[in-house]
Parts: sequence; structure tokens; C-alpha cells
Amino acid sequence: MEARVGVSGNRGVVDGGARKFLHRHHPQEQEQEQQQPVHQQSQMGTVHQLLAGGIAGAFSKTCTAPLARLTILFQVQGMHSNVAVMSTPSIWREALRIANEEGLRAFWKGNLVTIIHRLPYTSVNFYAYERYKTWLKSILRPEDHRRSTSADICVHFIGGGLAGTTAASAMYPLDLVRTRLAAQTNAMYYRGIWHSLHTICRDEGFFGLYKGLGATLLGVGPSIAISFSVYETLKTYWHSQRPDDSTVAVGLACGSLSGIASSTATFPLDLVRRRMQLEGAAGRARVYNTGLLGTFKHIFHMEGMRGFYRGIMPEYYKVVPGVGIVFMTYEALKKLLSNEPFN
Repeated sequence: MEARVGVSGNRGVVDGGARKFLHRHHPQEQEQEQQQPVHQQSQMGTVHQLLAGGIAGAFSKTCTAPLARLTILFQVQGMHSNVAVMSTPSIWREALRIANEEGLRAFWKGNLVTIIHRLPYTSVNFYAYERYKTWLKSILRPEDHRRSTSADICVHFIGGGLAGTTAASAMYPLDLVRTRLAAQTNAMYYRGIWHSLHTICRDEGFFGLYKGLGATLLGVGPSIAISFSVYETLKTYWHSQRPDDSTVAVGLACGSLSGIASSTATFPLDLVRRRMQLEGAAGRARVYNTGLLGTFKHIFHMEGMRGFYRGIMPEYYKVVPGVGIVFMTYEALKKLLSNEPFN
């Protein structure tokens, strides 16, 4: 599962802890905010949140697209290969093969659909997290500090999982198309986004656009929940120890660490999801015919436990800059759109 992360906010804008820190240094800004109509604050926060989240996600995916494609190619390597003679994945060898056989532009194969997918996906994800978090906080009304801390962790965990599930379900067909475009090498069965959508519906029916959705929903909840929780916990601790550090630097470091934790925990589900998304693609025979659990058993029997982590290294290389760029860009755009000073 791709590391997908988010942070909490105030006034509908992400990162409430950073805003409280800024308010301590800029009390006049806090007074001006309190004088604004509540409806206007909510509207502005929503616009900023959707715009900053979408741009941050798209920019991050474009920067890390070559590593993302390598991850997908390694993940699906065991589907139509002789596992007994399959070579050990080598990032550099595969990168050289792509460059020599497909050209440098092939590293960004499927990136357009990734951006089209990521803009609404990230926006829905961040927006839904804020709404779920507000709803959960209205239910969990802690009466003392100890219960407040545990309630905050629960809000971040559950709210993050619900937000990820909502965004993944809404944008799933584009995610499937992206996987099929990125998994193509020399033979081009799918020639673009609309051709892919039309061909999948023609060959596999409408529900072919939702292959692997079960594995996605099973993994995206924990993935988002772990990302949100780890990020919030690390950020809170960092600010308590070093309150004068730049919020951009904190977002970069904590976002990267939360992405590593999320990817490690959910990578087997992501691998199964990718393989199920490619079932029957380009007219090929089905490999896994026994559902989600059967797919897990088949991979374990044929490739062992290591098979579930095929492609984990390019994922690690991708997630550190990728998730960090999301948060760094998001924090910078939030400040730019909110006319806040950079520190």
C-alpha cells in the first residue's frame, strides 16, 4: 500500500499543533481569526485544504514516479514468471533495462493517470480526515488530560483509516488503470486512460474496474491510520522537545518516518492488490482464482514469505522523499494560501 499520510488541523487547515505554535508568536493573528465569521473560516479552510492537498500529492508522485514504477514491476514479477528461475530483483538492472528498451520517458509511464488520480484522491483524503476527526471529537469528549491524550490517538487512528477508505473507494478505477499502464513493458495493450477504461469494461465487464478492491480496502485503512497516528505522535513529541524548529522540517522528517512505518506494515496487502488488479489484463489467463485468501496462499506456497516483500526496497526509496515532499509541500502551500509567515 502506498504510504498515504495526513495531519490534523485547525480552521479546516492541516496541522493544528503548528498553528497553535504560530498563535503563541502572533497573538494578533489569533485575535483576527476569532473575529472572522465561522462560516467564512470553514469555507476558506476547505478551499486551502483541498488545493494544497491535491497539489502536494501530485507533485510528490511526479518526483517519485520512476521508483513507483519499479515497485510495481517487481511486485507483479511472480505472476507470469517461472518462480524457480526468477532472478533476484535488482533496482539498477531493471532501471537500465527500462532505459535501454523503453527509453527514459518510460520511467513516468502511467504518471498522467497518477496525477489525475492523486489530485482528487489526496484532496478527498485530507478533507475527509478533517470531517471524520471533527465528528469523532464530538463523540469522544474527554474529561481529563489522560483521557484526552488517549482520545486524540484514537481520533487520529480511526479518522485516518476512514478517510483513506473513503478516498480509495471513490477513485479506485483510476488506481487500477494506473497499475496496468505502469506494468506494461514493450507490448502496449492499453494506450491511454480512456482506452484502458473502455478496454477493461469491454473485456472484463464494468466490475473489472474494481478488481482488487477488497485487498485495497483491507489495507488502506491500516495504512492511513498508521501514517496519521505515527505522524501526529512524532510531530507532537518533536514540538514538545524543540518548539522552535521549522514546521516544514518537522513535516518532512515526521512524514517520511510515518511513511516507512506504514509501508512496512501493509506492503504484503499492497502486493496482493497489484496482482489482483492485473488478473486477466491484456487477455492473459487468470493466475489466482480463489479470492483474496487464496491469493495469499498461492504466493506463500510459490514464493515463500519473501515473495510478499518483492519490491520493498524501491518502495522504501520512494516513500522517504515521497511522503516527505507531500508534507513539506502541503505545509508550504498552507502557509502561502493562508498568508502565514514561514519560520
